[in-house]
Amino acid sequence: MFPPSVSPLLGLTVSDVKQFFFCPRVVFYTYCLHAKRPSTYKMQEGTLEHEAIEEKEDRRSLKAYGLSSGERQFNIILHSPRLALTGKLDMLIATPNEIIPVDFKNTSGSVGLNHKYQLTGYALLVEDVWQKPVRRGFIYLAPQKKAEEIIITANMRRFFKQTLSKIRAMIDAESIPLPSRRQSHCTDCEFQNYCNDID
Repeated sequence: MFPPSVSPLLGLTVSDVKQFFFCPRVVFYTYCLHAKRPSTYKMQEGTLEHEAIEEKEDRRSLKAYGLSSGERQFNIILHSPRLALTGKLDMLIATPNEIIPVDFKNTSGSVGLNHKYQLTGYALLVEDVWQKPVRRGFIYLAPQKKAEEIIITANMRRFFKQTLSKIRAMIDAESIPLPSRRQSHCTDCEFQNYCNDID
């Protein structure tokens, strides 16, 4: 039991933070309206593509990550009671010197801010679970067959935690946020009808 003055933190996922950067209304609809995201063709294709990337990755060397050796683990479920945060990491590389989270992306575009902070979330989870510091991670861009190194800075960690607090405050107040400023984000959004009803 918690004392009357202390409330447990609302459990969030790393994907919630990624979605919040993409469009905060997606997170609002999910938690405040309990809207279920429909499984779209694009999502199903994404799942199949992730499985294909994993199968190929398991056979590749670690050259793309600048490593000669390391142990790989795939699809790791992570949870931190301290952060009240969970996530499913695509791949983890463990070497004698460091532990490195890797997130797969099947996009022909560049790495976005939402992707960098998703990786930051995974880094924080890995640190809590493995009790080892994470100084960097990689976002593997499958179409380009390129691994982009992301240094996990103190500012990124701080901003990620601030974003968790911001999301929880939004949900607690049931305050609908402004939509994404990028119209292109609305084109394939599963919650487009909700926004059309509000705006």
